[in-house]
Amino acid sequence: MTLPGLPYLVCPAPSACLTITTSSSVDLVTIHRENPFLEPPGDRDPVRRLRGRLGGQVTLWTSGTPDDRAGLTVSSLMIAAGEQGRVLGLIDPDSDLMDTLATTDLAVVSLLHYRHHNLADVFAGQVPAPGGQFKQLSQGVSWAETSWGPLLSDVTTWVGVRVESVVETGWSSLVTATIEHAEIGDDGEPLVHRRGRYQHASTSSGG
Repeated sequence: MTLPGLPYLVCPAPSACLTITTSSSVDLVTIHRENPFLEPPGDRDPVRRLRGRLGGQVTLWTSGTPDDRAGLTVSSLMIAAGEQGRVLGLIDPDSDLMDTLATTDLAVVSLLHYRHHNLADVFAGQVPAPGGQFKQLSQGVSWAETSWGPLLSDVTTWVGVRVESVVETGWSSLVTATIEHAEIGDDGEPLVHRRGRYQHASTSSGG
């Protein structure tokens, strides 16, 4: 039930919500794409706004065994080249993934494609996951077990990593992990997250 004159949200997709305002007359419905519950720009955290403007490739970090596994969507990360490459990611310290990493020290870091945007929302905890996050797969997609953790069967680029250090950084845990294995495949249609929304990324050949 909605009350006339009050806004409410309709979300045809997890990352695409519409605001609908009704008047006392059922004949008038106004649709806005802005979230009515967002703070005015001047009141928002400038650091979070800056981070949102940087954007980044969306990755899925997974760790553990079929009986005890965890995953998390991560877009705040970078790759450090060197004699042994490293992945640096900002991880929620209260996440199940951090608990699992504390036990295994191992993870799979997969680069997601745009077709995975619903799954990215699942592992970000943005939408319900009946039966658990690892059950929310498209038809024909499965989990393969690797030496570093569960791997989504239809990703083309991924690395197996071993945690080297964890440092509390702001509200996150900065996880530095050495790359022990790398599979580099076709870019496909990369999933990018910028300013609170998933976006298509243009690709070019090479690399």
